[in-house]
Amino acid sequence: MLRIIWRPAVLFLLPFVLYAILLVLRRATPLAWRNWGQGTLSTLTLVGLLAAVLGFFLFGVFAERHQGAYVPAHVENGVVIPGHME
Repeated sequence: MLRIIWRPAVLFLLPFVLYAILLVLRRATPLAWRNWGQGTLSTLTLVGLLAAVLGFFLFGVFAERHQGAYVPAHVENGVVIPGHME
């Protein structure tokens, strides 16, 4: 469940982190408000949203696919048999 949240969150935050690294390389203070104007934040937000949506799409397309039928968890002779693919 956590993987569903952290993958798009990382993809969304990646442009902000890369911009902060760019500011450090340019010897500018990444925590100064003058470096994070409204246009910069808007652009980074749109790029982050695009990266998150594209990531959702690519993770969905290239996800591992299981063949066969799913057998749900059940109890046999007092023992819980976990769900599995057949």
